[in-house]
Amino acid sequence: MRWQKDVAGIRMAGARFEGEIMKHALRILAGVLLIGLVAALLVVRGDAPKTETVQIPNGTETVGGFLATPQKAGRYPAVVVIHEWWGLTDWVKEETTKLAEQGYIALAVDLYRGKVTSDPEEAHELMRGLPQDRAVSDLKAAFAYLTTRKDVDRDRIGSIGWCMGGGYSLQLAIHERRLAACVVNYGALPTDPNDIQQIFAPVLGNFGAEDRGITPDDVHAFEKSMKGLNRRIDVKIYDGAGHGFENSTNATAYRPEAAADAWTRTVTFLGKTLK
Repeated sequence: MRWQKDVAGIRMAGARFEGEIMKHALRILAGVLLIGLVAALLVVRGDAPKTETVQIPNGTETVGGFLATPQKAGRYPAVVVIHEWWGLTDWVKEETTKLAEQGYIALAVDLYRGKVTSDPEEAHELMRGLPQDRAVSDLKAAFAYLTTRKDVDRDRIGSIGWCMGGGYSLQLAIHERRLAACVVNYGALPTDPNDIQQIFAPVLGNFGAEDRGITPDDVHAFEKSMKGLNRRIDVKIYDGAGHGFENSTNATAYRPEAAADAWTRTVTFLGKTLK
């Protein structure tokens, strides 16, 4: 009958109308979600640390550095970051930025003056060719530079290093009495009692049990010497890990679980000593 056809037509038109409304609503919802996602990304990006290349004065010379600072203005503790024998690599810059995310002014010093390598033989030569007195002088200059910044709490400056940089982190502690914290990751350990006596900063050490250069015996001997002087020291030796186990770009040495634990220990230690 005609009235039945009219009713069916109305129902079909209503269904089409509801479908159009639903499509329109979904478009609006998608737009809202997209705007929310973009806003969230902008917030994350806005909170990301600021990074820049700086020149650090050292007498008549200047030393390059990679500086990462929290986005929000304020006064923060600081950390001198010291690279491995590879040089000031992207990985070191990433670690420096991660420290800024934790609320530190982080300054990675370019001890090789612009040279970077991924070749172990060249890295070995670069490390051998680096005069220790110049390296220590550069690190002390970086420390002094940080004390002049208005965004740095000059009484709360620490150091961290890996491999060659780990050893130099301790050397900075030996030569800079004001250093407030020292993190050494599988770096060379001093054995001269006169040097060890000059370390007043609390020390955190992360080492690998399979490291042939810095052995567990070396670590225990250093720990014993420090404790004999009533110095604050906390070391951990990771089973199944060797030299360089924290560097994610070193495929053969990297141990993710040990690296994650070492980072947690580092963040906790710096939080207790510098904040």
